[in-house]
Amino acid sequence: MNHRNDKDYWSKNNLSFPLYYLNIGERFSFTKTFQNRFEELGIEIIWRQNIKKSILSFNTKIMKNIRFSLNALLIILMSMLTTSCKEVSDLEAGIENEQVQFYAENRGTDDSKQKDNKDFKGGPVDFTDTAKKVLDAVVHIRSTQSQRSGNQDIQPQQLPDFFREFFGDRFQMPENMPQQPMYGSGSGVIIDEKGHIVTNNHVINNASELEVTLHNNETYKAVVIGADPATDLALLQIKGDNLKSLSFVNSDDVEIGEWVLAVGNPYSLYSTVTAGIVSAKARNINMNPEKLAVESFIQTDAAINPGNSGGALVDLDGKIVGINSAIATRTGSYTGYGFAIPSNIVTKVVSDLLKYGSVQRGMLGVTITTMNGNLAKEKKIDFVKGVWVETVGEESAAEKAGIEAGDIIVKADGINVTTSPRLQEIIAQHRPGDKISVVVNRKGKEKEFQVTLENVKGTTSFTKKENVEMLNYLGADFETLDKETAKKLNLDGGVRVVNLYPGVLRQKTQMRAGFIITHVDGKKVTDIKEMVSALENKKGGVMLEGVYEDMPGKQYYAFGLDS
Repeated sequence: MNHRNDKDYWSKNNLSFPLYYLNIGERFSFTKTFQNRFEELGIEIIWRQNIKKSILSFNTKIMKNIRFSLNALLIILMSMLTTSCKEVSDLEAGIENEQVQFYAENRGTDDSKQKDNKDFKGGPVDFTDTAKKVLDAVVHIRSTQSQRSGNQDIQPQQLPDFFREFFGDRFQMPENMPQQPMYGSGSGVIIDEKGHIVTNNHVINNASELEVTLHNNETYKAVVIGADPATDLALLQIKGDNLKSLSFVNSDDVEIGEWVLAVGNPYSLYSTVTAGIVSAKARNINMNPEKLAVESFIQTDAAINPGNSGGALVDLDGKIVGINSAIATRTGSYTGYGFAIPSNIVTKVVSDLLKYGSVQRGMLGVTITTMNGNLAKEKKIDFVKGVWVETVGEESAAEKAGIEAGDIIVKADGINVTTSPRLQEIIAQHRPGDKISVVVNRKGKEKEFQVTLENVKGTTSFTKKENVEMLNYLGADFETLDKETAKKLNLDGGVRVVNLYPGVLRQKTQMRAGFIITHVDGKKVTDIKEMVSALENKKGGVMLEGVYEDMPGKQYYAFGLDS
């Protein structure tokens, strides 16, 4: 018997029957449950027996009711689906027994964990307390760059032959061209009550002036204590009272999947807080062009955008996990991948800048790459997790200790290493003269070596900045010219400007990094000590004479020193 149009048969057996909604032409499954619901809503259902397929015919009066009812049913279904998802994820509000550990600096007791972490692992997290702890310590940094409207570095010798022949020696760049200031925006973190602020080097690079704005909108002028382009970090200082600060957590204890907050000023939107997790560790994205660059980033999916640079990445206790530094994007904005410099690298750099005026970087003296299956096939060896040593520098710390090319470093300073960025991160936390244990796999056997790290010059000595106050006022890093370069340039000696920061030299001259100072007010200087001595207690105008390696002739820069 054909029951296609038998309404009683379908209803009695609680079976589905074909239903066509003529307005949209889509087929729905209609059951007794929904039939009863339609009848409760007062919707008239008229069955027609003499057509090929059963349809619903509705009175015009109640057509709006039908549409409304269908929308209501869809809402009910979505609500049921949402409730189902929560149940699968164990997000019921009543569960309070499980504990969560947020890897704070001081882990505390089980009782303190229960008190501080009310939500269970994987459940909803309230970020309000953390945000309140950190906002007052994260600042906005506005950098001012003064540039000539033209390129002040163009010289006749740099012009194509055709133009040089046409203009000859008469070609000169106009003097005293109007300055066109440019402005940059970034973030920073106050790390102590003395007003020291950590930020990125690229936030303050090329700036002639820095202005810091606190969360309460107070503003201060900042001076640069020092910077380290190799790690893209800089240390500033402001003079203020009752400044809020943040402390650091051991970044080695931070785990993938842990909640973190990114705090900063994206697009100059002050005091912005975003949340995410630690997505990966020891990432190298090859963004730093420095020869001795150290990249071992913490990757996070917390939203980071231009302006977040130098801001804080914190755990749920409000401790600094890292300093936000970069994003991976094809659009210029956040696409899910942010990168922060680990706090262990930050604390080492800050400590060196405060104590020595410059970073004291210990080095192994090897070129390395992460070991992988393809490399193992290429070298025709068994795959071993670790870091492949491609070459060993002559008379380097590694060579002196006995490490050879072809060794696979599997452990350094007691820590297992599986990638080259992780090894870089471990070494970057040490100074010249530090002794560390390095374990290598050599032809299938492990060997341990004690390595005394050295600086870039192959010694264990430190380079300490003297007369820090004067040099910070000038706004530059200096180094005594090495004898080899002095001989090549036919000089008795001199002082090279390594980096320029906001200060007198950048504000009042067009000097660029690489300038070699040979005379101060006509008096010869051959090292930093002589230069500082010539500038101490100086009042009024000062004339610096010197040369650039890449430019012919002598150059002069004049500026005034405050009394």
